Amino acid sequence: MSKIRLTVIAVAALLMFPFPAAAADIAKIGVVDVQKILLTSSVGKLAKASMNKKAREMEASLNARKEEIDKLKEELEREALVMSQEKREERDREIRIKINDIKSLKNRYEEELKAIEGKVVRRIQKDVDDIVQEMGKSEGYLLIISNPVVMYAPAAIDLTDELIERYNKVFAEQGGTIDIDKLE
Repeated sequence: MSKIRLTVIAVAALLMFPFPAAAADIAKIGVVDVQKILLTSSVGKLAKASMNKKAREMEASLNARKEEIDKLKEELEREALVMSQEKREERDREIRIKINDIKSLKNRYEEELKAIEGKVVRRIQKDVDDIVQEMGKSEGYLLIISNPVVMYAPAAIDLTDELIERYNKVFAEQGGTIDIDKLE
């Protein structure tokens, strides 16, 4: 009789703890490297190329203005001996004003590029968030985390490449173009 009682107690104790079968329903967790998406997705590559083109245009504009100043300086040096003191000071002041104009234009261009970069990152982040939400719901993920937060994760739970593939597909379906000047 003690064996039966011992068996009943053992079964009752086992019933109090969750079965390993319930543990088989393991939570799905994924990790996404947003920086990699920014650099390697179609949108990221197109945006970077557009930003580089705009930066080159801005640099060309600055260089043209610098050349103009260099010409004015050369002119001033050549004609300095035959000019009146007042005329030399006036030309020198014009050159300083143009130099300050270039500095402020350069700062404005840098701010404009930073603003564009921010808009691009926000646009990509929003698009990626939408895809991650859909992916998480449809594939039963409990949690999908951005990589900079994660200190360690096995490669098996990295969803970045799959996410880039989905994002490229969605982007292509939307026309496959991005106008960095019209981003909000």
